[in-house]
Amino acid sequence: MQEYVAQVKQTLVELALIKRERALDAMPDSFHQVFLLLPALLHYHHPNLPGYMPEPVPNGISFYQPDKVIIDKLYSQFAFEDSALTQPTTKISALYSMGSTCSLGQSIDSDLDVWVCIEQNLHADERAALQQKCTLIEQWASSLGVQLTLFVVNVDRFRDKHHECLMGENCGSAQHMLLLEEFYRSANLLAGKLLLWYVIPDNFVINGQQYDSYDECILALIVSNAINREDWIDFGSLVDLSAEEYFGASLWQLYKSIDSPFKAVLKTLLLEAYSWQYPENKLIACEVKQAIQQNNMQYFCLDSYYMMLKRVTDYLHAVNDQQRLNLVRSCFYLKVNEKLSFQDTNTSWRQLLLRKLVNDWGWHHEEIANLDGCDGWKIEQARQIHEVLLQTMMTGYRHLLSFGRRNNVESLISPKDLAILTRKLYAVYEVLPGKVTIINSNISNDLSEPYLTFIHVKNDRVNRPGWYVYKQKPTFESIISHQYLEYSHSLVKLVAWCYFNRLISDKTQFFYRDGDNHNPTKLNQLVADLQSYFTIDVPSASEEALYGPCEIRHLAIMINLKEDLTLDEQQVSFEDDLSHGNVLNFGEKELSLIQSINLLYRNSWNEIRVLHFSGSLCVLDAIKTLLNRMHKDADLPNAIKIFCYSQYLAKEIKEQIEQLIERCIDLRLSTTKNNSEQFLPLRINGSSWYLFFERFGVSVHQFDNSIDFYGAVSNNKVQGRALNIQDESNELPNEIDSVACEGIIQFFFEDTQEGFDLYILNENNQVEIYRNCNGNKQNMVRDVNSFYALSDDRFTFVASSSVNFNLPQFYQILHDSDGSKKIVLFNGIE
Repeated sequence: MQEYVAQVKQTLVELALIKRERALDAMPDSFHQVFLLLPALLHYHHPNLPGYMPEPVPNGISFYQPDKVIIDKLYSQFAFEDSALTQPTTKISALYSMGSTCSLGQSIDSDLDVWVCIEQNLHADERAALQQKCTLIEQWASSLGVQLTLFVVNVDRFRDKHHECLMGENCGSAQHMLLLEEFYRSANLLAGKLLLWYVIPDNFVINGQQYDSYDECILALIVSNAINREDWIDFGSLVDLSAEEYFGASLWQLYKSIDSPFKAVLKTLLLEAYSWQYPENKLIACEVKQAIQQNNMQYFCLDSYYMMLKRVTDYLHAVNDQQRLNLVRSCFYLKVNEKLSFQDTNTSWRQLLLRKLVNDWGWHHEEIANLDGCDGWKIEQARQIHEVLLQTMMTGYRHLLSFGRRNNVESLISPKDLAILTRKLYAVYEVLPGKVTIINSNISNDLSEPYLTFIHVKNDRVNRPGWYVYKQKPTFESIISHQYLEYSHSLVKLVAWCYFNRLISDKTQFFYRDGDNHNPTKLNQLVADLQSYFTIDVPSASEEALYGPCEIRHLAIMINLKEDLTLDEQQVSFEDDLSHGNVLNFGEKELSLIQSINLLYRNSWNEIRVLHFSGSLCVLDAIKTLLNRMHKDADLPNAIKIFCYSQYLAKEIKEQIEQLIERCIDLRLSTTKNNSEQFLPLRINGSSWYLFFERFGVSVHQFDNSIDFYGAVSNNKVQGRALNIQDESNELPNEIDSVACEGIIQFFFEDTQEGFDLYILNENNQVEIYRNCNGNKQNMVRDVNSFYALSDDRFTFVASSSVNFNLPQFYQILHDSDGSKKIVLFNGIE
């Protein structure tokens, strides 16, 4: 057995050297500097070195002593000498890189993810200090252009099933043992102890004797003196891979596909392949271990990315899915990012291995050249690959839903994590009327077009009435022979689609065809307004924003883009004194000068929405819709900008509408139960209208005379309550008003002596009340989430991108000592 252990140990050391060379091959000097110096920076703690802070910090890596080359680098770059230092006390057991590093998947754009492995029982303040030092080292690497992430990982993390935060690579409660499996299959030793897991045979046979468990095998190796336990680090065995974790991990990969589509496709299909074999968990990590135990360096020296591709390929062949196989090969090729159609005298090992793969696939030069030119793809190719990617992800996810139902999955992912995951997916993938679909910007570097022509088709034509955009000049020959890029009933939405998908640059020329109107002035002004007001690149939505109801952040109100009564001299006389009237009830004919409104906004979930309203009462419709998308505790939008495209009186229209919008928003966000009968009278187009600001929204009513109006107010007929509450005992808590929001289901728990009361508001703010409920709230939340996550009714695959991820929100009503109440997000912990 000693000989077997020695052979495994030697194989691990040799494999680490091979992976080290592969990690450094064809990488820039900045990566070399970070990769090579990282162990020394964590081994020592000195004022001259990056990561230093005056507080004591755990340092010293087991069995690590930097060689002369590293010491010389530290001296030349940081004037550091270790000769005067005592040997550090070893507080860090090992450093391991994981993920794409050292594999075919590594490229100059790849992140460097490293586990800082600890075994000592570090106090909380010691671990916090170590994490702070890691953050400082990450910042140093970032200054060199290297995206380094250091994870301080305790060896007991997986044994104790401890879940970290959601947004890191460890992905919190979405993934647990599968994260350990990814680590074991891709781990690369940078310094410190070897991984004990590789020594333990899968059949638990030691010296010819069968043992019952992983831990018993370790004890047997210790007793037989085959290993010294202090020489090895052990994260534990790959056990308890549950159906729940496959589901959560697949959801997490779908989430990651937003930012890294090519990598996420491969990992999502790997999880699908694993679940296809479930409950027989034939994991790649186990293949790696078996090869190490047999000293068999097959599969390109156990390249983790190649092994993933092979497993997915075998699975897709087995289920006869050639379409997704073609896609995953293309994604793999793009992820490796070695352009084989370009001649390169310095051929790297990645190029050699990738060339062997594409030859095995039977790819022709044209296919390779097309993928190599992806940086220059335009919107047609980018949208095509976006749609195929999305269809593949949704198909895979549908398989996981079926898997979940077959195995009675009860999601172990926490309610908070599930809400954050699903809402980001909802914001990116859900197709809704008025929502601008954004093509993944990672697919191509430049989607801009030199020419864009917007053509309006009227009702009497064969084609759908509405707007079409082409990327050609507006000549008959060029338009008739090309397919339009996009269609929308609304011009503003179509222009927004072009702008936010980066088709528009400073050099783009615009053309506009709308019947007899060939003047592009308004169109040019609209584009200029979008460019001046909206930035395309914004930070990703935060966890806090995704966990709460979406709120309007930036709002543009666009008035009279097409219709313009100020040009109609028969309708509008400028002899009328505007100071004695208003733009909604102008002149003797009492006409509204506003005939169309477009609301274009970005919300806190980073969705872009466009709402169009037309007609003499469009102001009422727009205000009601806008205000009902604001819950009463919402923050004010960061900015509101009004653009008016009328040729005359544009300044007056903007000023009056700005005052009206500010007044309405103020009333909406300040209305409470005590003043829930506030109203705002408006005279529009010769009629009297009233906006009523109620508990759960805003309603609009028209009254012909004052008697009808005051009668309605006194009888409380216009409060618009969804539930006709007969007595005070069934009254809703006032605090619910602050977060009530249309478009999402909301659950509110309020503890009582008998149990808890439950208030449910549906998407239309209709209310259900359940008194004196019993049972476990956490289980109820899990059951509700499982229903919405696994129900076919909630996931409609009519189109490739049609899927509803907008799960309910849960709140707890708390009672303070002074008798007041407050609402907090329910964290799922009893």
